[in-house]
Amino acid sequence: MAKVAFIGLGTMGFHMAGHLACEGHEVRVYNRTAARAELWCEQFAGESAPTPREAAVGAELVMTCVGNDDDLRCVVLGPDGAFAGMASGSILVDHTTASATVARELAALAAERELGFLDAPVSGGQAGAEAGMLSVMVGGDPAFYERAAPVIESYAKLVKRMGPVGSGQLTKMVNQICVGGLIQALAEGLHFAQAAGLDAQAAMQVISQGAAQSWQLDHRHQSMLEGKFDFGFAVDWMRKDLAIVLDEARRNGAQLPVTALVDQFYAEVQRMGGGRWDTSSLITRLKPVR
Repeated sequence: MAKVAFIGLGTMGFHMAGHLACEGHEVRVYNRTAARAELWCEQFAGESAPTPREAAVGAELVMTCVGNDDDLRCVVLGPDGAFAGMASGSILVDHTTASATVARELAALAAERELGFLDAPVSGGQAGAEAGMLSVMVGGDPAFYERAAPVIESYAKLVKRMGPVGSGQLTKMVNQICVGGLIQALAEGLHFAQAAGLDAQAAMQVISQGAAQSWQLDHRHQSMLEGKFDFGFAVDWMRKDLAIVLDEARRNGAQLPVTALVDQFYAEVQRMGGGRWDTSSLITRLKPVR
C-alpha cells in the first residue's frame, strides 16, 4: 500500500481518490473548496490538508486532477504547491486533461527537484470514475510508470504507457477528436431517422448490432431523443479540450476539418445556454422534425 496525495476532488477526482482509499492506500486530499474535501473525508478513510504542499508531504505519489493548464500550475508550483512538499524520488501523476506543453514544462521542473512526473489523462467520464473503470493513457519515464501503474489501477480498467512525457496528453487529444465526431454523427443519424419517419429508437437498436455500434450510441441515443443532457462531461469542458487539440494540430500540421467544425457546433450550443449540458447536446442544434 502507498502513501498518496490526491489534489482536486471534482466530478472525477472525488471518486478516483475514493477508490484509492477503498483499496487500502493511505490518502490525504486537497481541494480548493474545502467543503468538498470535508465531504470526501466523511465518506472515505483519509484526511484533508489546507494546501497542496501539505497534502504532498510524505506522499510517494501525488495525483492531480484539476481543470486546465493554469489550474495545474497553481496547485503544483509556488511555495504552497505540491512540488514544494514532495520529497526526492516521489512522483507526481497528473490526471488533468491539459496540454502536452504544460506536461513537458512540469516534467522538466520536476527533474530539477529529483522528482518524477507522469502525464496521465483519463477517459471514461463520471460513470467510469464512479465504477473505477477508467482508461488511463500515460506519458513519462518507464521506471516512474512501473512504480505508479499498480496504484493507478485502483480506479482503472486499463493503464498503458504511450511514450515519453506528453504522450498521454496527445493520446487524450486523439480520444476527444474521435468522441466529438461520433457524437455529431449520432446526432445527425437520430435527426435523419426522425425526418424519414422511422422509429429512431428502433433504428438505433438495429444499427447498434452492426458496424455503427459505439459507446455513444449505446449509452446516449435514448437520452438524446428525450432531450436530457445532464450526464457528466460538459460542453464547456469539451470546448476547452478541443482548443488544446486544435492548438496542437497547428503545431504538428495535422488536418482536422471535422474537429474544427464540431468545435464550432459546440460554440453554438454554448450560445444557446448549454455550456453545462453534456456533450450529447449537439443534437439540440438540429431543428426537431415536425
